Amino acid sequence: QVQLVESGGGLVQAGGSLRLSCAASGRTFSSYAMAWFRQATGKEREFVAGVTWSGDSTDYADSVKGRFTISRDNAKNTVYLQMNSLKPEDTAVYYCAQDRIGYSYYVPTDTNVFGSWGQGTQVTVSS
Repeated sequence: QVQLVESGGGLVQAGGSLRLSCAASGRTFSSYAMAWFRQATGKEREFVAGVTWSGDSTDYADSVKGRFTISRDNAKNTVYLQMNSLKPEDTAVYYCAQDRIGYSYYVPTDTNVFGSWGQGTQVTVSS
């Protein structure tokens, strides 16, 4: 089992930046792809960004490309999401997740592939 704990959410004005962190414990972090998802009120959870176990490949939702950057530090068992040029439509609860299989060379984007989830952190962007 792995425990995932997100931090770094908060309230920010449109155009501002936030950096989310997700600390993992309990399972070999470096073997698994990691991703960030978000869920706005009344909407389904959606993929935001992901990174392979090695960190060599990343993928992003079209809505955040060019504004968000995912990265991981396997030595610290942590994955990050740098969010710049934030928009009110980025307002959501953000969750980090770890995939079930490990050692994938592509970035999974389907929620069903991810077996471990954090508790979420709220990001609110005011206009």
